[in-house]
Amino acid sequence: MNKTGKRLLTFFIGIPLVLAIVYLNALNHLPLHIAIGVFSIVGANELYNMLAPKHALFKKPIVLILTASLPYVTYLFILADMTVELVPWFFICECILLMAFEAFHSKEFEKSASKIAYSLLIIFYCGLLITFLSRLTIWDNSRFVISFFLLCVFVCDSLAWFFGILFGKSTRGVVAASPNKSLVGFIGGVCSSVLVSLLLKFLFKETVSTPYLNMGIIAFFTSLAAIVGDLIESVFKRSCGVKDSGNIIPGRGGVLDSIDSVLVAAPVFYICYHFLF
Repeated sequence: MNKTGKRLLTFFIGIPLVLAIVYLNALNHLPLHIAIGVFSIVGANELYNMLAPKHALFKKPIVLILTASLPYVTYLFILADMTVELVPWFFICECILLMAFEAFHSKEFEKSASKIAYSLLIIFYCGLLITFLSRLTIWDNSRFVISFFLLCVFVCDSLAWFFGILFGKSTRGVVAASPNKSLVGFIGGVCSSVLVSLLLKFLFKETVSTPYLNMGIIAFFTSLAAIVGDLIESVFKRSCGVKDSGNIIPGRGGVLDSIDSVLVAAPVFYICYHFLF
C-alpha cells in the first residue's frame, strides 16, 4: 500500500478511535488523559531523538519525566477540583529546577545554555502545550467541546492535504519550511474547518447556544493555528535533517507528526472558546 493509501486508512480508523476515547468520560475522561500522557511522552522521545545528534540535552529520562508530569499533574488538579491555572506555575518550577540542577551538578558549562534551552523546548512543546487539551475536560458538555476541537484540527489537516494534492500544485512553495504545502491546501483546510463548525451548530442547535458567527471564528483561528503547528514541526525536522519524527503511524510517520497541529491549536482553541462560546 502506498503512502496515500496508508494515510487514508489511518484517517478512517484513527478518527473514530479518538472520538470513542473522547466519549468515554469516566473519572473525568480518564482514557483521554491517559492517551494525552502517552502522546506527550512518545512525542517528547521523538523530539529528543531528533535533537540529540546536534544539540546538548539533559539525560533523556529527566526530560521525559518532566514532560510527562505536566499532563498528568493537570489531570490530578482536575480530579482534586483545583484550578488548572496552576499548571503553568508548575512548568515554571520545572524550568527553575532544571536550571538549578545544571548550576549545581555540572562541572563544565560550554554547552549549558544549549542543554537548558533545548531540553526546556521539549518540555514546553510536548508537555505544556498539550495540557490545554486536558483543560477542555473541565467545561460543561466537554465531550462536544473536545470533539469540536479535534474535528476542526483533523478536518483542516486532512482536507488541506487533499486540496493540496488535487488542486495545489501551482501554489506550492509559499512556505520554505514545507515547500510541498500549497496555498490552495491552506485555504481549503481552513474553509473546510469553518464549514464543519457551522454544520455542528446546525446539527446540535438545540444544545449549542453559541451563534454561528462565533462557531466560525473559533474554527477559523483554530485551523490557522493547526496549520502553523504543522509548519513549526517542519522547521524542527528540517533543522535536524530528518523527514519524519518516527515511523510508528502508517502513512503519517511518528506520533509528533500526527499531533503537531493539535499541540499549537489547543491553546488557541482554549482561548477562543473561553471568550466566544
